[in-house]
Amino acid sequence: MTAKNRIMATLVGFVVFFLLGWLFYGVLLMDFYESNAGTASGVMRSDEEMVWWALILGNLFQAYFLVYIFGNWANITSFSAGLKAGLLIGLILGLAFNLSMYGTTNMGNLTAALVDPIVSAVMMGITGGVIGAMLGRG
Repeated sequence: MTAKNRIMATLVGFVVFFLLGWLFYGVLLMDFYESNAGTASGVMRSDEEMVWWALILGNLFQAYFLVYIFGNWANITSFSAGLKAGLLIGLILGLAFNLSMYGTTNMGNLTAALVDPIVSAVMMGITGGVIGAMLGRG
């Protein structure tokens, strides 16, 4: 697997992950997350206050995380294998992060803490599928 393949897979994965984040968190589930917020106040940034460079880098590193695992450890080179691995990785990381946050903060209620890992799994699964397909290209 060439460096060019890894860079392209990371960039395509970043775009997919970023767009899925906008779709799920910014459009489809925005009302759900607002109604399942915890008692903490003032923690969400408005669209004007968002730190875009940090959001972009965060999504880029998430894509590269999958590229690294798929390319270095798992030899994943197809959409279906990437989808399965991404779903599992997203679910495990989502549960670990959300349950830790639920146990230590008031940012969301238990419903949000249990639903968000499913959203993470779907996003990482789709992104993982695309990354797997990109890594499999000659």
